[in-house]
Amino acid sequence: MRIATFNINGIKARLPRLIEWLEETQPDIACLQEIKTSDDSFPIKDIEGAGYGALWHGQKGFNGVAILARGEQPVEILRGLPGEAEDEHSRYLEADAKGVRVASIYLPNGNPCPGPKFDYKLRWMKRLRDRAAAIWAEEVPTILAGDYNVIPYDRDVYATQAMQDDALMQPESRTAYRAMLGDGWTDALASIHPAGGVWTYWDYQAGAWPRNAGFRIDHLLLSPVAADRLVTAQVDKDHRGREKASDHAPVWVELRD
Repeated sequence: MRIATFNINGIKARLPRLIEWLEETQPDIACLQEIKTSDDSFPIKDIEGAGYGALWHGQKGFNGVAILARGEQPVEILRGLPGEAEDEHSRYLEADAKGVRVASIYLPNGNPCPGPKFDYKLRWMKRLRDRAAAIWAEEVPTILAGDYNVIPYDRDVYATQAMQDDALMQPESRTAYRAMLGDGWTDALASIHPAGGVWTYWDYQAGAWPRNAGFRIDHLLLSPVAADRLVTAQVDKDHRGREKASDHAPVWVELRD
């Protein structure tokens, strides 16, 4: 079983690239972030035409997450994270599909920091950890997949100096991320590539892609039952180099049946 995460950076703008990727790689489950569309304009007919059922939690112009399942309709479990009633950002969607629990996550960027946006990021991470604990108690095989906007380790960035003042690499962001690992969640990509140097994002600016000046912010965290089934975790890097591509590449895990 292949489960993927892909920050599509605008589903309508990148729809040809998304359909291309789905047809070429055929993930069993795909978690999308930054769909940047309202619920009523989500391109469900195109998704269904590619052979996928879908759930989506949209927001006009920015944010937005979705879960696609090949050949079946995902069953919604939770839309939005509990813990902050006034938070109207569409950043979290959780569902059951193919016998596993998946969450599509678009964690706040947090810049500039310090400031209110960074404070919101840290509160959101605490809410995510609380929800992860609740899922853990259910003892279901779970994958928390998405754009975490956190560079966990120095080995996950092309140049630490370039990002040292960014919210993605602040000690508080890293500590919050590593707290989830301490709770027992497995960072799939890091477990397969412990030496690092594997990027999932390349900025559109300053020639980042041709220079391979990227970093790793898209993660799949696995519960123990799911981690026991882990075969490999990889990045579909070549899709970042295609015409009108997202600035993220798809990331995926393969689990044993």
